[in-house]
Amino acid sequence: MKVRYLHTMVRVKDLDASMAFYELLGLKETRRVENEGGRFTLVFMAPEGQPECPVELTWNWDGDEGLPADSRHFGHLAYSVGNIYEMCQKLMDAGVTINRPPRDGNMAFVRSPDNISVELLQDGPALAPQEPWASMENTGHW
Repeated sequence: MKVRYLHTMVRVKDLDASMAFYELLGLKETRRVENEGGRFTLVFMAPEGQPECPVELTWNWDGDEGLPADSRHFGHLAYSVGNIYEMCQKLMDAGVTINRPPRDGNMAFVRSPDNISVELLQDGPALAPQEPWASMENTGHW
């Protein structure tokens, strides 16, 4: 089963200060997403010559109120997978809780034994919705 690393996400309180820190480490901005509806900015920064290894800085315009208490400003690891339904079934069969099922055929979240949130994204276009995923509820937070 094909798995490919995508990015690591961290929440930041001060986007400019955080970017300056990562720039000191040698990372450069490779991509930016401003989401007015969700009221957040995503800045992807990667080492020169390694655009495939970014850190995603997530800045919530209204602060971090309402986030899970255990977040410690670490967001998640993200991986693309060849078939999100097969991967989720494999994980579920091994006793892993699917915190956010892939109802949309595109995205799911699970947590590691150390409570690290892991985002799984369908490689390529979303798969057609199918059961049991389409009607499965979220479990806990992700």
